[in-house]
Amino acid sequence: MDVKIKTALISVSDKNGVVDFAKKLIAMGVKIISTGGTAKKLAEAGVNVVGIESVTGFPEMMDGRVKTLHPKIHGALLGLRDKAEHIAAMQAHNIEPIDLVCVNLYPFEQTIAKPDCTVEEAIENIDIGGPSMLRSAAKNHKFVTVVTQVSQYGKVIEEMRRNGGAVSEQSRSDFARAAFELTASYDAAIAKYLAGRAGVEYPGRVSIALTKASALRYGENPHQTAAFYKLPSSGEPSVSGATLLAGEVDISFNNLLDANAALELIKEFEEPAAVVVKHLNPCGCAVDEDILVAYRKAYEGDVTSAFGGIIALNRSVDVELARTIMESYSRFGKALGAEGFFAEVIVAPQFQQEAVEIIRTLKSWGSRVRLLQTGPIDRKKIDRSEYDARCVIGGMLLQQRDLAGWEPDQLTYPTKARPTADQLADLRIAWLTAKHTKSNTIVLVKNRKIIGVGAGQMNRVESGLIAFKHAGKEAKGCAMASDAFFPFADNVENAAEAGVACIVQPGGSKKDDEVIAAADKHGIAMVFTGKRHFRH
Repeated sequence: MDVKIKTALISVSDKNGVVDFAKKLIAMGVKIISTGGTAKKLAEAGVNVVGIESVTGFPEMMDGRVKTLHPKIHGALLGLRDKAEHIAAMQAHNIEPIDLVCVNLYPFEQTIAKPDCTVEEAIENIDIGGPSMLRSAAKNHKFVTVVTQVSQYGKVIEEMRRNGGAVSEQSRSDFARAAFELTASYDAAIAKYLAGRAGVEYPGRVSIALTKASALRYGENPHQTAAFYKLPSSGEPSVSGATLLAGEVDISFNNLLDANAALELIKEFEEPAAVVVKHLNPCGCAVDEDILVAYRKAYEGDVTSAFGGIIALNRSVDVELARTIMESYSRFGKALGAEGFFAEVIVAPQFQQEAVEIIRTLKSWGSRVRLLQTGPIDRKKIDRSEYDARCVIGGMLLQQRDLAGWEPDQLTYPTKARPTADQLADLRIAWLTAKHTKSNTIVLVKNRKIIGVGAGQMNRVESGLIAFKHAGKEAKGCAMASDAFFPFADNVENAAEAGVACIVQPGGSKKDDEVIAAADKHGIAMVFTGKRHFRH
């Protein structure tokens, strides 16, 4: 059933496009009711509006807190037009039906995102009348059209022109669903803010407000559907907040997971650093004074796995770096026995326009590379209130993000041998990389470059053997990290056989004494961090 729009109530915080929308409604004979600042803006633009106080018989009061909370508004929205008792009540109380409500809410999330936002400002930007009208209109969408987004204005006008001033039942239903999504998200943001103010880390109920950013081609596998949703922006550099600069092929579910993993690791380093990730695990990571050298070292860490991987950098991509990345195979891949090179995604703070063109055109596959520009990477902007969320069937696990990094003041040195400054530099890279690698994991680093990774194995010994096999002779003199403690000395014995010079691990095993003794026997320097980095 189509419902003709005769009377509309417009009350918006975001006034973009509202004048044009109102004028088009007026042109189709629609009576406009409006409030406060919206009414003023429409009147100044020559739109004939009826003030809300003329409808309710009450002035706006209490600094605008009370203006639409009135039976003549909510009766006009909630009254069923096909029910005699409702029609009689509306007539008895002189309630004129409202056929369209156009409301967007006070900018609560934008307000609390301001660094200098006070509690008083936040509270005043909690909209009450707006959500109330949206819910009333959406509940009665059989008869009322509820408009919540500027992007919906055009569709409403188009339908009205096509249908003699009416909006279709399907559109009213779609708009109502969008309205309830908006009010649910709005309330979730308020609840989160108030919980944060009260220091409540895990409240009794948690609503996570997400906005659909895009549909994805498919999920982890082609038979799975998928979509990408975003949290309200926290200002932290992230894949969710990044700008997609290039890439002819849509970014995929797996691309986003891997890009996030690569970016989170690259955030750990202040010095120039490069990371290559494949299937959520870093196969390359290196730091250097020169970002070009850092990238080359990261790529060389595992040229086979780098094919089809995700590259993350913590420096801007200029022409020289872009050319180096695109020519990885021809420059140094062949010498290392690589079969070729292709990158799915490159993530960086910024891309020079000339660099974008080089990536797109230098190689035949360049147009397929997705470029994600995050903006400056600033660890001071990390959102510590955001949950690390994992889904299980029928529920969700929430925990704090693992933001523990390399903490020199917390390190202890239980062995007779102490690591040198250069070894500590390698241990740091190994430890931070292990933090971002699937458990159980062993990471080997030499000369500030990953040379071997064993990840995701059911036992730590197996992880070590994989890492040693990959490093080969280069393992001699390297640094080794374990994401959790050694329950036995076998990992140390295997490390000694491979030529490992120093080890970093959490410590805390019942057999730490045996592990330390094994390290002392082989002259290996060991460092305890006191924290582990399980990553399931």
